[in-house]
Amino acid sequence: MVRSEQGQEAENGMAQDGIFIGGGGENYAEKQHLLLKYGNRHGLVAGATGTGKTVTLQILAEGFSSIGVPVFLSDVKGDLSGLARAGSPDFKLHDAFTKRAGTIGFDDYTYDAFPVTFWDLFGEAGHPVRTTVAEMGPLLFARLLELTEPQEGILNIAFRVADEQGLPLLDLKDLQSLLVWVGENRHALSLRYGNVSTASIGAIQRRLLVLDNQGGSQFFGEPALELTDIMATDHTGRGRINILAADKLMSSPRLYATSLLWLLSELFEELPEVGDPDKPRLVFFFDEAHLLFDGAPKALVDKVEQVARLIRSKGVGVYFVTQNPDDIPEDILGQLGNRVQHALRAFTARDRKALRMAAETYRENPRFSTEEAIQQVGVGEAVTSMLVAKGAPGVVERTLIRPPSSQLGPITETERRDVVNASPVAGKYEAVKDRESAYEVLAARAEAAAREAEEAERREEEAEAAEREYRAGRRYSGTRVTRSSSRSTRSSRNDSFGEAMAKVVVKELKGTTGRRIVRGILGGLFKGR
Repeated sequence: MVRSEQGQEAENGMAQDGIFIGGGGENYAEKQHLLLKYGNRHGLVAGATGTGKTVTLQILAEGFSSIGVPVFLSDVKGDLSGLARAGSPDFKLHDAFTKRAGTIGFDDYTYDAFPVTFWDLFGEAGHPVRTTVAEMGPLLFARLLELTEPQEGILNIAFRVADEQGLPLLDLKDLQSLLVWVGENRHALSLRYGNVSTASIGAIQRRLLVLDNQGGSQFFGEPALELTDIMATDHTGRGRINILAADKLMSSPRLYATSLLWLLSELFEELPEVGDPDKPRLVFFFDEAHLLFDGAPKALVDKVEQVARLIRSKGVGVYFVTQNPDDIPEDILGQLGNRVQHALRAFTARDRKALRMAAETYRENPRFSTEEAIQQVGVGEAVTSMLVAKGAPGVVERTLIRPPSSQLGPITETERRDVVNASPVAGKYEAVKDRESAYEVLAARAEAAAREAEEAERREEEAEAAEREYRAGRRYSGTRVTRSSSRSTRSSRNDSFGEAMAKVVVKELKGTTGRRIVRGILGGLFKGR
């Protein structure tokens, strides 16, 4: 009987320090465990549609939660809400699950519910998730808006101006109003930062309008998500499973990918270093990971690689879930130590090439061909390789994935609402806060400019009225009006026709029409808010 390296570690007492993934038939020595001390070494769950990735994601979430590790995952199809409810013997697959548990030696298989917190960027199927424009940053925002390089440059200028002038960028209207200000002051800014094109500003504003129409305005604002709320445990010490409703969000794939990348970046920036912990502090599952890298600029891919490489020292494990390992850039794929590969279908030459490349990333098992196994595994079965002693990749094994303890499939809307209402963060994020930010500051500046223009006009009108009254009084008294030397000098400078016309234009601008122009330029954006 050939024993796998993980089977040998199980005999050495390591099994209790890992998450049971599944087994390989009656050879219990081949049970596959994801060792907790390597849980922050990241992972990959891959496979074609309908091969069992969702169930694997479910049992991994259950395993991490059971040993006190919080989990964050996105529910793309709406199936993972069943984690909040225990499975039932009445379920049609109960007999199949029980039989599989016996086959793989899952002797203590029971049904159980897990502590779940539901989140939703749109605030409909869970607690709202928000961040501020400033926290998102220009790089991710440019990715979200699909900006060109010149447009991204304008966005960087806007963020720099906001920092220098103390203009908080909290929501979309803050950024929109700031871009208007940048356009009005483009000549001065161009001397300092380079060309500021009104065409580029207009393009960014149109992209912001599209984002707003897609519901992006609900993602930006306050109160912003506090990371401690997704890194919590329940009263029994089990890690909370945070489920982001993504079925509706998937209609805006760029918003989906950018929001998850933002959250990952926030974890990287805010969490302290912990070295090599006995178990992860948080496990982050990035479903439909190909959306993150499709068309991504090199700068963004480099940032993801940096985060993946360094965030493990913060105690965070990142697990990418996708259809094909080829969806993940090679530099990032090489950092994913724990792997569950469901079936891949090789119908085309490209598929066959991707299959060979996927097989070559595993440590070979002399008992079978990895490439053939990846094609042959059935639903609920996978080719697995977990990190073993000293963080080395384990030998690849064919594995029957263990059945889930929670409900397979979604819960009802009533059950979801009950979970949301009983959540420890219920009521914390539902109400939007709109404190003073760039929009209000710039609106106040515009109003002040309009008042100053009105005051200047009033003083001019009073001076002209006083002068007319003085001249009229002198005329009726028979006294000749003598202009002062200063007025004579001014009149002598106004002899030319062009200067006379200029004076008329200036005078007109100081009148009612002029006030309208000033308000149109400086204050029109802020009316009706």
